[in-house]
Amino acid sequence: MLKQTRIVPAMEITEGAGVSVNRTIGTPALRNFDPFLMLDHFGSDDPDEYIAGFPSHPHRGFCTFTYMLDGYVEHKDSMGNTGKLEPGGAQLMKAGSGVIHSEMPMQENGLMRGFQLWINLPAANKMDKPGYQEFDSGAFPVVETQDHIVRILIGNFADHAAPIIDDITGVSYLDVQVKAGRSFQTSLPESNNSFAYLFEGSGQLNSHHLPINSLIRLGSEDTSFNFIAGDEAARFILVSGKPIGEAIVQYGPFVMNTREEIDQAMSDYQSNNFVRDRAWIKNKS
Repeated sequence: MLKQTRIVPAMEITEGAGVSVNRTIGTPALRNFDPFLMLDHFGSDDPDEYIAGFPSHPHRGFCTFTYMLDGYVEHKDSMGNTGKLEPGGAQLMKAGSGVIHSEMPMQENGLMRGFQLWINLPAANKMDKPGYQEFDSGAFPVVETQDHIVRILIGNFADHAAPIIDDITGVSYLDVQVKAGRSFQTSLPESNNSFAYLFEGSGQLNSHHLPINSLIRLGSEDTSFNFIAGDEAARFILVSGKPIGEAIVQYGPFVMNTREEIDQAMSDYQSNNFVRDRAWIKNKS
């Protein structure tokens, strides 16, 4: 567990077919934060910046969690899943041994905004059978007080459980809105790695000023989480998970424990032995 608290500004990255995203985890400033491999925050009301979306691409060895704040995205994958992620909806895709999928916007104008988090898998689970969970906005419990509104996306909070439970790394993922001048307090497991990412408003977190569109990597001394909003309401995601403590070898969309396993993933993908449904590969869109 890292002892030092650190603020990481977002870096603008181009992904997919030309979509700009703000990345914090997965940059030179913070390569990974075990068990988290990448955090992308995307948002634009210009269709030219998002309409190309994320055409078919592979993953192996980890999970992706996508949370839509605004806009509509269609998801298709090699397991045969098809879903429409709407505002407030989320999906957890366990790539495991291998998935090919696409995420394409279903709108020609309007705001498109959300997050994608990559969560690593232990060596024992990297070649598990792929899995997929998707839920619309109404499936996620909301806890509201006079100070804040908390939407529970993964895990548990205040005696409420999200429909998505991560039983491997015990991830919790909250969307927290704090009213102007009000506060939000909670406790975080000392054994976990935890972070918050502010995307609306401003405020103070455990005496640290948190600029908008930045991540604060919490240290082991920050098990007591206390956020106070500024003169306007603030909104952030608060994420926590158990470190895996294994070697991370990543090559693009493949995350394994050794270079040999990466080479095998590349070979499997190039030889069409990556997924079981060969027909989907031929007709992927």
